[in-house]
Amino acid sequence: MSWQDLSSAPDPGTRVCARAELRGARALVVTTDRGAFPMLVVETPAGVRGYVNACPHQYLPLDHRGPQILSADGRRLMCSNHGAMFDIETGAGEGCALDPVPLRVDGSGAVVIGSA
Repeated sequence: MSWQDLSSAPDPGTRVCARAELRGARALVVTTDRGAFPMLVVETPAGVRGYVNACPHQYLPLDHRGPQILSADGRRLMCSNHGAMFDIETGAGEGCALDPVPLRVDGSGAVVIGSA
């Protein structure tokens, strides 16, 4: 399933947050007229990455049991419910992956939904 298959998926260009607000990984909800869209926004050495905030094993948000979702070394996202780990750059995990959401930083410094 792609992030765009979710009924609450925001349109490209929808503002997610200010780039300056990012420190590590952040779980947030983007609300539009389509509804609430759960996201993870991650600051990586290669730039900003976005994922649907749903563990592919149990479909619970990665921050379901607490806000600490970034590994101690800062290279993986971790499901707080059962400890599954996902690469921050690709979303890849053991035999599965987080659903990526394209992001870009616009001229005003806002992180926005990019084109698929």
